[in-house]
Amino acid sequence: MLIVTVYVHVKENCIDDFIAATNENAAASREEPGVARFDVIRNLESPNQFLLIEAYRDDSAPAAHKETAHYKKWRETVESMMAEPRSNKKYSEVSPAPSDW
Repeated sequence: MLIVTVYVHVKENCIDDFIAATNENAAASREEPGVARFDVIRNLESPNQFLLIEAYRDDSAPAAHKETAHYKKWRETVESMMAEPRSNKKYSEVSPAPSDW
């Protein structure tokens, strides 16, 4: 299991469009066989900051995800909406076990 957290700071005037594009990508991503979870979370204190939590079943799944049409569309659509480049961190699971995801 590989968990990736993606930090996104969106321009104030792009929030609604970012949410729409990201929800579309997330829904399609959840259908990928290598994706265990794909969550979109919004910061309550800074509503233009988002966290994507992407849980992949194996180390090859992120590369497969980045080759999908929905990811490429999302990346192209939201690039100009970001106030700064997105960043990420990678994690491994501790609990629950991968079989419980």
